[in-house]
Amino acid sequence: MAFTVNKDTIIGDIMDADENTAPYFMEMGMHCLYCPSSRGETLEQACMVHGVSCDEMIEKLNAHFAK
Repeated sequence: MAFTVNKDTIIGDIMDADENTAPYFMEMGMHCLYCPSSRGETLEQACMVHGVSCDEMIEKLNAHFAK
């Protein structure tokens, strides 16, 4: 079963599932992926802070995990 991302998924859980998702976060300007505060944020919170569409990030990440 593939890992599935939604707006409430914690960044740390996404990174733990596959560190190769890091470029998606780097693209949105989230460069501190391993600091405790960012690892505890939800995807929705991170997208809001960085001015990125959460729906687009969910789509990109779920496509990545579907491969």
